[in-house]
Amino acid sequence: MMNSTGSDVIIIGGGLAGLALSILLAQQHHTVTVFEKDDYPRHKVCGEYISMESFPFLEQLGILLSDMKLPVINKLLLTDVHGNEMFTDLPQGGFGISRYMLDDLLAKRAVACGVVLNVKTRVDDVLFDGDGFTVLAAARQYTAKIVCGAWGKRANMDVKWHRSFIKEKQKGLDNYIGVKYHVRLPWTDNLIALHNFNGGYCGISRIEDDKCCLCYLTTAANLKQNGNDIAEMERNVLMKNPALGKIFSEAEFLYDTPVTISQISFRKKDTVLNHVLLLGDAAGMITPLCGNGMSIALHTAKIAFGAVDNFFISGGRKQMEYVYNKEWCKKFYFRIFAGRILQRIFEKQLAGNMFLSIFKKLTFLHQPVIKLTSGRPF
Repeated sequence: MMNSTGSDVIIIGGGLAGLALSILLAQQHHTVTVFEKDDYPRHKVCGEYISMESFPFLEQLGILLSDMKLPVINKLLLTDVHGNEMFTDLPQGGFGISRYMLDDLLAKRAVACGVVLNVKTRVDDVLFDGDGFTVLAAARQYTAKIVCGAWGKRANMDVKWHRSFIKEKQKGLDNYIGVKYHVRLPWTDNLIALHNFNGGYCGISRIEDDKCCLCYLTTAANLKQNGNDIAEMERNVLMKNPALGKIFSEAEFLYDTPVTISQISFRKKDTVLNHVLLLGDAAGMITPLCGNGMSIALHTAKIAFGAVDNFFISGGRKQMEYVYNKEWCKKFYFRIFAGRILQRIFEKQLAGNMFLSIFKKLTFLHQPVIKLTSGRPF
C-alpha cells in the first residue's frame, strides 16, 4: 500500500447524496475526497422525477435549474393492471431531469469547489482507529477524520460489513429488479404516469431534450418466470396493461438495451455504521412509486453536512452520530414507512385494483395520501 494525502472528509459514492455533501463541505473550506466506482456522465436506474422540495437546495449548490427550462410536472395518472385510469393533482409537483445530466452537473460543480473526485475507483475497506479513518482504495491508503457512505442501494461495503439486509433471506421487500429506458413519444410535459401490472409498476414522465424516462420495478420472480428475458417479461406481463401496451408499441427507444439493477431491498437500514455516516439509499430507500427518492438523498446530504460541520467545531463524534441519526429519523422514517405500506398494496393485483377504485371515488383522500410520502423544501 502507498500512502496518500489526508482529507477532512472522505465520501464513498459520487451520486446525488455524496456529491451534494461534498459541495456543501467544500464551500465551508473543508478538504473533501470523493471515491466513485463509475465515471460521469452515466445512466442509472432511476425514475428521474424530483420533487420540488429539492429545487431551491440544488440551486443553492450552484445547479441553476431555473435556466434549464426543465419540464415541470404537477399531474399524476394512475392505472390498474386493466388500464382503468385515475388523474389527480400533485400538490407540490416536481421536475424531470436525467441522472445522466444531473450527476454530471454536480460532479463538475464539486470539482470547481475544490473537491478531489476519484472516478473509476472502488473502495476496498474502511478502518476506524478511535480518532479517524484509514480508507483503502486503488492500492493506496487515504486518511480522514470523517467518512460518509453514499454508495447507493447495494455495494461491496454492505457485503463486507455483513449488513442485515444482505444477510437475511431474500423475500418480500428484498428481491426486486429495476429497469430503465429513455424513449421518445408524444407526452404531456406536466404529467407523470404510474401504470400497474402484475407484480410491479412502471412510471413515465418527461425529462430534458424532449425525452421521457420509462422506468419500472418488479419482482425477481416475475423475471424468472419469463426465462430471465426482460423483453419476454415486458410482452407477457407489462403489456397486459393496455396503457403500457400502447407505450411500448409506440415509443422510440433511444438505446439498444435498458439500464438494469437487481437485488433491490426496501428493508430498514442503519444510518450510522462503524462510525460512518450513511446517506441516500445506503441509509434507506423509499419505494419508487412515491417519486421522492432523489429528494430524500439530497436532503440527507444537507443533514449530514450540519452534523459534520459541527463536528469540526466541537469535536464530538458521538454527538455528531447522535444528531445525524435523530434528524434522519425525524425527516424520513415515517415517509419511508408509508412508502412500504403503499408498495405492499400495489404489488398485489387485487389489492392494487381495489385501492385505485376506492381512491378514485374518495377524492378528498388524494392530497393527504400523496403528502404522506412528501416533504417540505429544505
